Amino acid sequence: MVAEKQRDGDAQSIILESISDGVFTVDHEWRITSFNRAAEEITGIPRSKAIGSFCREIFRSNMCERNCALKRSMNEGKNFVSSSTYIVNSKNERIPITVSTSPLVNEGGDVLGGVETFRDHSLVEELRRELAGTAQLQGIVSRAGTMTTILKILPQVAESDSTVLIQGETGTGKELLARAIHSLSGRNSKLFTAINCGALPDSLLESELFGYKAGAFTGAERDKPGILEAAADGTILLDEIGDTSPAFQVKLLRVLEEHEFQPLGGVSKVKTDARVIAATNCDLEEMIEKGDFRRDLFYRINIVRLELPPLRERVEDIPLLVDHFTERMNIKKGCNVSGVEPAAMAVLLAHDYPGNIRELENIIEHGFVLCRNGEIGVEHLPLYLVKSTSGFQPYTDGAKSSASLVDAVQSAEGEAILQALKNTHYNRKAAAAELGMHKSTLHRKMKKLKLSLPPLDGRSGKATQ
Repeated sequence: MVAEKQRDGDAQSIILESISDGVFTVDHEWRITSFNRAAEEITGIPRSKAIGSFCREIFRSNMCERNCALKRSMNEGKNFVSSSTYIVNSKNERIPITVSTSPLVNEGGDVLGGVETFRDHSLVEELRRELAGTAQLQGIVSRAGTMTTILKILPQVAESDSTVLIQGETGTGKELLARAIHSLSGRNSKLFTAINCGALPDSLLESELFGYKAGAFTGAERDKPGILEAAADGTILLDEIGDTSPAFQVKLLRVLEEHEFQPLGGVSKVKTDARVIAATNCDLEEMIEKGDFRRDLFYRINIVRLELPPLRERVEDIPLLVDHFTERMNIKKGCNVSGVEPAAMAVLLAHDYPGNIRELENIIEHGFVLCRNGEIGVEHLPLYLVKSTSGFQPYTDGAKSSASLVDAVQSAEGEAILQALKNTHYNRKAAAAELGMHKSTLHRKMKKLKLSLPPLDGRSGKATQ
């Protein structure tokens, strides 16, 4: 009998190790007691580290803090199938999964713990994004044509060792794009270093980049290697290169052409194999015509040029970016924010974003300060934002709206409702569905805001009452 049980246990172990779904079990203290090979591969965490750890520490799922399917299975003695959630793997990447859970019961009917199987749906999500016309790479998400073109060629750009020039307004994600190039390149195990050239005077910039020898200047008591030496064969981002002086540009050109430099106060040159990526929010060609930027340096860094469009030119990306930032901040802050209300989204879509993507991210973070769960509403947005979009006043009988937050909320709601009605040819039922509310709720809001339909009702083509 003992030998037979041993054979059954071995067979079960072989089966669990062979399937492609992750499988793990926990005891009543929520410590992992078994962890199969697929679970190791999906999470990136070895079995030796997982077993004995609390499951929430290993999976870091949005389901861990609330609505845990495994906890429900153990408490209610029921199976739960195909719950959708996500985990965070060892590389801090968000992995979409579906889970199925069951209580772990012995022959006597006692609940010993729980068992969960989970399936990686990353490929399914990628296919869904492709069908929706959305591209995502290294944390960069977009459906705008200009951005998807950049993302398509990014792996080839990363594979080469050519110097790259990234142009774009402040806040468009130039450093994020540079980091993506580094991560996709053969140098991804080496150091990535970013230096803001516009934030330092020439003397400090040179000492940071080239390093110095002891005695090179007052206070230089010992040798200090510069970024070029420390980076070795990694990647260096020279941000805001358009703000450098012509004198510094000469020295940088020599580095790019000869792959060597001389530390301040040094007598011998040092070789470097670091890849240089330059970024700027300036029009370098215009600067060349004015004599503010060296033409020879421009041609040396302009081997591959990537131009990031401002957010106002890729408005279709705002909902995607909002979802992206919401998901990331839910993980970072331990919140359960499900999204943005239609009225708040209308405000976000109407803004012109002089600060670009960085400004949008800050706006969403502001929303998380005031909203810990549910949907972010207009009342959770920065006041300057709702003030700037509060010109719509169909509910005021022509009087000017006050600058109060209540008025701003009503203004944004009215604008969103009218747009939804317009999109559905003034069909109130369809408009309510588009806004994610019941038809009676829409009717109540329209009455409150004193909104009226045009003479023809889109439902029947008859005149409205």
